[in-house]
Amino acid sequence: MAKESSSQGTGTVGSRLAALAPRRAIARVIVDLTTIPGAQGVNYSEPAGDPGLFGPDSRVWLVHEDFPSMLCGGVASLLLQAMHPLALAGVWDHSNFREDLLGRLRRTTHFVAATTYAPEADALRMIERVRGIHRSVSGVAPDGRPYAAGDPDLLTWVHTAEVFCFLRAYRRYRNPRFPVADQDAYYREVSRVAVELGARDVPQSCREVREYFRSLQSEMEWGERQQEILRLLLEAPPPRRGLQPAVRLFIRGGMDLLPAWALQRMGWGGRSAGANRVGGPCCTPSVRLCAGACAQRWPSLPGGGSRRVRKAASAGRKQADPTRPRPGRRQESAGSLLPSRRGAAGLRTLPK
Repeated sequence: MAKESSSQGTGTVGSRLAALAPRRAIARVIVDLTTIPGAQGVNYSEPAGDPGLFGPDSRVWLVHEDFPSMLCGGVASLLLQAMHPLALAGVWDHSNFREDLLGRLRRTTHFVAATTYAPEADALRMIERVRGIHRSVSGVAPDGRPYAAGDPDLLTWVHTAEVFCFLRAYRRYRNPRFPVADQDAYYREVSRVAVELGARDVPQSCREVREYFRSLQSEMEWGERQQEILRLLLEAPPPRRGLQPAVRLFIRGGMDLLPAWALQRMGWGGRSAGANRVGGPCCTPSVRLCAGACAQRWPSLPGGGSRRVRKAASAGRKQADPTRPRPGRRQESAGSLLPSRRGAAGLRTLPK
């Protein structure tokens, strides 16, 4: 009898270990995609109680913490952003994404992770660094129009396309019942990043986003360059061996998030919102199943500062310093950034 009990216990442990396998794999992918080799790290745990730009109670934390849906949203935003000819020209002329697509993905996910979860000074310093890079990115698009990465209107497009896809992915694959009021709050909160980068007239509600897209639809294009980006996505090697099926699923899940008007411009037709268009009839339930099995959250990684711990520490810091600005308030200047902090080794830090 004892032998049988021992066998059952071993089986239970084995089942638990098997269940942890996909989570650990996705955790490694998160570290891979948010780590730039050789770069100095951002300490997500210090100073204790720093809420960053948004804080643990924000809708931004809630939407961005689900990494599988964020992967799908990132794929969709890349394709949607590329439909703007001036935005694509800047990437095409000044980026090595065709030779290092994974590297570009790492830089993008690192920026999103840092501006969402890093201490406020580190997040603002990251934004200022990107502003500096934008100053050197300019040129002439194939249609003869000049472009500049720091163009406020272009920054608004890139930001709006990105956060629209992030929120759409969260609603499709994580929480279909996310209230409209919370969706509007998400757009208002996350607009701070765009404003800090130099964008203007940033849409801050679901209605404003719909109207914004409607006003720009006639300018969107889908040509050879955009098709090349899609080809690179579909043929990109996975960050780790054995993850190819999951990577393809998330890519298809991202393509399925594109709005109907974008799919029509791409020649793929387009049905009502929420329909399985590109990924096939099993795409949405498959992504939901995979996301549920992975159950990975950015802030739950070691050093990421869990919601509970960050919230408690933040509450204590607010009591100690009642004059500290609220997370949603824009700072007067990025010039007051604190010196960089070198965090502990391992997963406690991500690179700057």
